[in-house]
Amino acid sequence: MLKGQKAELGGSTPYQKWIASQGIPILKEFYVKDLGAVELAPWEWKGGLGAYLNLIGTGESNDSYICEIPPGESLHPQRYLFEEMIYVVSGHGATSVWNDEGRKSTFEWGAGSVFSPPLNTWRQHFNGSGSEPARFFAVTSAPLVINLFHNTDFVLDNRFSFDDRFSGPEDYFSGKGEQYDFRAIKVWDTNFIADVRSIELYTRENRGAGGRFLGIELSENSMTAHIAEFPVGTYKKAHRHGPGAHVVILGGKGFSLMWPGGSDIQQFDWHERSVIVPPEMWFHQHFNSGSVPARYLALRWNSRKFPMKEKGFGTDKSVKEGGDQIEYEDEDPRIREIFEQELAKEGLQSKMAAVTG
Repeated sequence: MLKGQKAELGGSTPYQKWIASQGIPILKEFYVKDLGAVELAPWEWKGGLGAYLNLIGTGESNDSYICEIPPGESLHPQRYLFEEMIYVVSGHGATSVWNDEGRKSTFEWGAGSVFSPPLNTWRQHFNGSGSEPARFFAVTSAPLVINLFHNTDFVLDNRFSFDDRFSGPEDYFSGKGEQYDFRAIKVWDTNFIADVRSIELYTRENRGAGGRFLGIELSENSMTAHIAEFPVGTYKKAHRHGPGAHVVILGGKGFSLMWPGGSDIQQFDWHERSVIVPPEMWFHQHFNSGSVPARYLALRWNSRKFPMKEKGFGTDKSVKEGGDQIEYEDEDPRIREIFEQELAKEGLQSKMAAVTG
């Protein structure tokens, strides 16, 4: 039980109580239009400014927050017993990570960088600018961990070091990694990516639209990530899966359609720095209605190295064959109509005839 709090049957979860105690804004929406425009408040626990994004589609399987480091300052050193994947929204700086104070690993980052301090390591983030703030977005497994143990002293003040995840090498965040094939996709296994907005991607045919893709494994996590990009005048096939996939738009302009089976379609417009989280088992579909390729980063559950369950979702298999993907020929005709109407607003033409034949 959280210190000083009495358990109540049917009340808020331990995680909900904990984030409420932080005294910063908590956003409860389907998506956020611009991570750079979210209003933040002083965050005593972190030592900077922050807001929680308790987005509806997470199902409290994971969660996210925005944190900003004022010019010339740093956040408090912290360690905690949940995973955390960080995307740098703006600014530049450095982070030190350590188990043993004498064996720190320090690296620099900038806008577009992605990294993950290994589980329960100490970490401290520094703003490298004396005139501009640095802002980052983080997806964490805190809801699962705090709700499981419902004791924040154990989660936030645990001295155990996971030496199998991090043993203090100076080059841990050097950007070196290993690329391999996993079930017909390319995966980059690393601890730091300097800029996910420009990293090379590879063709992935089975999701449609001539898209490109790269799977990402970070810091021996149970959480994982991937980057996807699709061309101008196209859209991806609709699919569904479990909760908690935070889709961060890295470039381009477009929209997503989301709907639970048999219910009305909802539309969410996005651009660079938007984030959207499809709810569990809602069909969703991403559309490029802009003049440049659309690229996004998805931060989510179910690592390829350390899967949380034996069977995944059939996001590459048609629903007619028992999977979770809707093929173009089976989609509601309204989908194509909505897309062509949005393209017309921008003076653009659909290229889907060439994609679907």
